[in-house]
Amino acid sequence: MAEAVFEPKIVAFLCRWCAGAGADLAGTSRLAYPPNAVPIRVNCSGRVEMEWVMEAFRSGADGVLIGGCHPGDCHYVSGNYKTRRRVHLLKRMLAELGIEPERVRLEWVSATEGAKFARVMKEFVADLKKLGPLTLEREEKRSAAPVLPKAGT
Repeated sequence: MAEAVFEPKIVAFLCRWCAGAGADLAGTSRLAYPPNAVPIRVNCSGRVEMEWVMEAFRSGADGVLIGGCHPGDCHYVSGNYKTRRRVHLLKRMLAELGIEPERVRLEWVSATEGAKFARVMKEFVADLKKLGPLTLEREEKRSAAPVLPKAGT
């Protein structure tokens, strides 16, 4: 029996104005890229909370992509700068929890960059395949729940 090939599950939080439109352009341009991501549109990448990323991991995602407008082009002026700071802190927190920070990827994709979106997806899927499936450590004696902070803690 052939061994199953690991296909990573990705949650992609995409800014409505730029990264989401870039993803749409990749699709309408019929650019080939892996279908591993579940896209979630947000008004601004600055609205993506760290707890949303943690919930994605708790729910079985192997990676999280956050896509926003290029710095200086945010439709909400400074949302992408907030995102950059949050992602930096998030990656530090993930490392402390024993989760590879490379499982979170932040990309600036404009509405005209469908080819860039397709390239980013190909690269991210390849990177996650190298890392393998995310396996969350579990407390053996107390419970079978993943050891990740819950929202509000």
